[in-house]
Amino acid sequence: MSVLPKRNTEELKTLKTLSVSNSKPYVFHVQLNRADKYNTFTKQMWLEVKECFENLHINPDCRAIVLSGAGKHFTAGIDMTSMMMMGQELGEIEDVSRKGYVMEPLIKLYQDSVSALEVCQKPVIAAVHSACIGAGVDFITAADIRYSTKDAWFQVKEVDIGMAADVGSLQRFPKVIGSQSLARELCFTGRKFLSDEAVKCGLVSRVFENQEELLQGALELAELIASKSPIAVQATKNNMVYSLDHTNQEGLDNIRNVNKLYLQSEDFLTAVAAQLTKGEKPNFSKL
Repeated sequence: MSVLPKRNTEELKTLKTLSVSNSKPYVFHVQLNRADKYNTFTKQMWLEVKECFENLHINPDCRAIVLSGAGKHFTAGIDMTSMMMMGQELGEIEDVSRKGYVMEPLIKLYQDSVSALEVCQKPVIAAVHSACIGAGVDFITAADIRYSTKDAWFQVKEVDIGMAADVGSLQRFPKVIGSQSLARELCFTGRKFLSDEAVKCGLVSRVFENQEELLQGALELAELIASKSPIAVQATKNNMVYSLDHTNQEGLDNIRNVNKLYLQSEDFLTAVAAQLTKGEKPNFSKL
């Protein structure tokens, strides 16, 4: 029996800045839901993203996740009004060291919110339309797969507001696109780049004509992933994430230690039997 508490979708209905739906078997659609504010990130939204993905991480009814944005843009990044309010609160503290004590846990909260997508065992597909600015780039680079519309555009904008990106872009973005030169150019300048450049550099893997086709494509991919063995898919994600920051041999050691158990699972036998008989698609039990 698992020592982790099993989560259910009822807990996600209380979220105010996100809309969470489950219209396909084992597929969850998480939508940034501050359309009137271009899905900009307030402290509440950071908290709710973390809560949502931690829920789905151990939710047995979830095997794949699509992340999209409601309204005109995917996200316009950080909510500047919230930033100004935080500045006013810090202004009431005179000592710079004590200001740092206030800032450190807040930055850590935002970092953990973004990392929740990467830590989540379920594959996350980011479906980006129109603007994806600042924090948006942090979030999509923590996702596993990125699709976009033709009109999508991206911007690592933090330098334009006088700060260094501190919740993931500087760490993940260069690895995602595979070019330190281009990553540094975009992070040093805050230059806006379009979907054609994004697909060329590997930030996104598919481009769609419009948002409707984008969501259809992302949900179809999620449905395909969700039809596979959850043990196989989650072990694959875990090892690929692990291998990003480890040597090839360490990655091999990790998957060997995992597979000495997982190759004995019912999923392996079920999937092999289905391949050999060419019969109906296999059904895999919940984890």
